[in-house]
Amino acid sequence: MANVYVERRDQMFPRLSAAQIDRIAGVGERRRVRGGEILFETGEQHTRFFVVIEGAIEIVQPVDGGEEPITVHGPGEFTGEINMLSARRALVRARAVGDGSIVVVERDHLRALVQRDAELGELLMRAFILRRVALIAHEVSGLVLIGSRHSAGTLRIREFLSRNGQPFTYHEVESDPGVQALLDRFHVGVADVPVVVCESGTVLRNPSIEALATGLGLSPQFDAAVTRDVVIVGAGPAGLAAAVYAASEGLNVLVLEGTAPGGQAGSSSRIENYLGFPAGISGQELAGRALMQAEKFGTEVAIARRAVTLDCASRPYVVRLASGEIIRTRTVVIACGARYRKPALPDLARFEGAGIMYSATHVEAQLCKEEEVAVVGGGNSAGQAAVFLSQSSACVNVLVRDVGLAESMSRYLIQRIDDSANIVLRARTQIDALEGTDRLERVRWKHLDTGASEMRAIRHLFLMTGADPNTAWLQGCVVLDDKRFVKTGAELGPDDLAKAGWALGRRPELLETSRPGVFAVGDVRSGSVKRVASAVGEGSACVQLIHRVLRDL
Repeated sequence: MANVYVERRDQMFPRLSAAQIDRIAGVGERRRVRGGEILFETGEQHTRFFVVIEGAIEIVQPVDGGEEPITVHGPGEFTGEINMLSARRALVRARAVGDGSIVVVERDHLRALVQRDAELGELLMRAFILRRVALIAHEVSGLVLIGSRHSAGTLRIREFLSRNGQPFTYHEVESDPGVQALLDRFHVGVADVPVVVCESGTVLRNPSIEALATGLGLSPQFDAAVTRDVVIVGAGPAGLAAAVYAASEGLNVLVLEGTAPGGQAGSSSRIENYLGFPAGISGQELAGRALMQAEKFGTEVAIARRAVTLDCASRPYVVRLASGEIIRTRTVVIACGARYRKPALPDLARFEGAGIMYSATHVEAQLCKEEEVAVVGGGNSAGQAAVFLSQSSACVNVLVRDVGLAESMSRYLIQRIDDSANIVLRARTQIDALEGTDRLERVRWKHLDTGASEMRAIRHLFLMTGADPNTAWLQGCVVLDDKRFVKTGAELGPDDLAKAGWALGRRPELLETSRPGVFAVGDVRSGSVKRVASAVGEGSACVQLIHRVLRDL
């Protein structure tokens, strides 16, 4: 791993100074180790942090009864990657090489050190991030996914693992010559795919996202007796911004996310108009960094834990999860975003995940390499997808109902679409029919002005049209507008407040809903600007308002 990242070797594996080691030892414990002692094992949760004083610690990956070396930490070097700040399971084994001495630090003490010591915090966080990136790049993990290119379940799991930064090895039944031996080894058949084999050897046949998240340590258990200061529903840019600011200011914060951090922005191949990133940044990378920031300050993040109701009648408020668990909280931030609107097309549901897709990441790009594809939508997400897919696809058709893109897409994206030889803009055009057997095989579209139709052999269709808010779970708890987005602040009229039973002597705060202490930020909020920067701004500004409400309770 280190050889591939030679130019960043010093940042991935920095050597601590004596003064830095002393500061770490101040929150840890010095002790001796014996050669061969296992310090943590693959699949272990809540591993501790180790700094080498004398001797060495080798990091290896167990493989088929043997081991593959990854790196060796010498004196002044330390163990760990981003799992040190979360409940994720260890991807590697750590073992003492010969007798020596180390500093051992508990995870809570490490987090406190990272927060208050700017120098060590920067050094450790950078190393943790680079190490996880390298582990992903080299698929350093005992996690194995056996799937099919024709399986919607396979795509669902690949997207989930990729967007959550979880390394895995993928074997495809249609193309991997050794896949039959693998199936025989784990006593599964082609009909069982997708199959996930965990580091522990546990075999999961077509697992739910919830079961997979629990197995990977992405979904911690809750203490139902604890009343939190704030529960944030949704880990998009708005939700993560709220989490970072709230946790950094000492609030007890829990974030609930149904699939993966980042929301719609997390599935963007490259965001180039976000302040501070002149070369652009992928949505997944931005979300991953924000997640680490939130966890650094002590935010508890639960992936694949979906909120199904908000009980507004009780105080503290009660959030109920699909699992049946309940969470009590003084305040709530609704940051569950919106999802792309689904056109009324026969067979749409049948082809979802089998040709119909709602995001364009590297996972989807691999599926349609050197093929003709179509993207439906005229917003920035559709433009980003078209430009990204054009790098590997033979031809990208962009379909919009309008006469062009000027009213809905940023100028820089329009220019790139115009300049791309293999992107074809089809204005005043809409999808008319979908055809195929087990998966999408053909798409028919119609020109709205002439009525002329055309059938194309397209097996990959990306739908990025309009947005519907994820507010069904609120079930009348807060006032919504006529499009079911959440009303906040000045948008709430006297009738709205009377209907909701608003009894306070003040009006709702800027981002506050019709329920005191319940806020809405980002795409789910009525009247919001659908941009990443705007969502981050709302999420961070919301925390000041939360403090005001908590002071009044």
